[in-house]
Amino acid sequence: MLIALDALLREGSVTGAARRLNLSAPAMSRTLARIREAVGDPILVRAGRKLVPTPHALALQSRVHETVEQASGLLRPSRPLEPSTLERVFTLRAGDALAGMLSEPLIRLFQAEAPRVVARFVPEGEEDVGALRDGQVDLDLGAIGPMGPEVRVQALFRDRFVAVVRRGHPLLRGRFSLKRLAEHPHISVSRRGKLRGPLDDLLEEAGVTRRVVLTLPSMFAALAAVAGSDMVAAVSERFSEHFRDTLGLEKIPLPASLPVMTISQAWHPRFDADPGHRWLRECVRRVCPTMKSRA
Repeated sequence: MLIALDALLREGSVTGAARRLNLSAPAMSRTLARIREAVGDPILVRAGRKLVPTPHALALQSRVHETVEQASGLLRPSRPLEPSTLERVFTLRAGDALAGMLSEPLIRLFQAEAPRVVARFVPEGEEDVGALRDGQVDLDLGAIGPMGPEVRVQALFRDRFVAVVRRGHPLLRGRFSLKRLAEHPHISVSRRGKLRGPLDDLLEEAGVTRRVVLTLPSMFAALAAVAGSDMVAAVSERFSEHFRDTLGLEKIPLPASLPVMTISQAWHPRFDADPGHRWLRECVRRVCPTMKSRA
């Protein structure tokens, strides 16, 4: 009944649940009747032409699915993983900067050890636990905010913000100061189009204000804009170092009082014991230390 209940809640349909479990629709209807009697709740009720879950069913959904997954795991044979035979698509959710830093060394490692594995990076959005719990996302990568006690989080490396300008920029001549930094037009990098960031708080403490003339959702776009102008952008140091030579950029260290970012990977505990997922997490850990800072 747990397996049937999981299928009914995931499909929201007797017919869909029956198809998922290779049963007939009448057989699934009988099972739903047994579930209703056991639980003391209708579970699914008709709303127009479709069925919708009751509040009690919604409260049970994640626990039922996790219980079914754990029970299924007990029945799977445990064998040592052979990455060379692994065929799997792993979905990693990350911002454009981190995806740009990780994708090339990670896929190089995959091709060497598990050539049939595919890495699929998807953009950041609403970083909720549901996508991790349901397996839509295997790993969340980035500066991980609060995601609840059920999520596993492992720190990978620390990063900081630096100012980036084109080579020959006036800021590179003479002694650097926050006042001189604020005199030049700035780019704000924000997925949500914000004009303020941690740098503004630092400048205000020094009694100066910067002038943001452009906001961009991507660090890639910000570096391209900086390369052809006198604008300044505050970006991740580890990200910018990969493109400084190519784009003709220079970095300017910012005061240590700016917040330091801890970049982590997060996953749902249902994947703790999964050999393929453990191998994926280890691969991510292995490529991160290769991203050394080039002063």
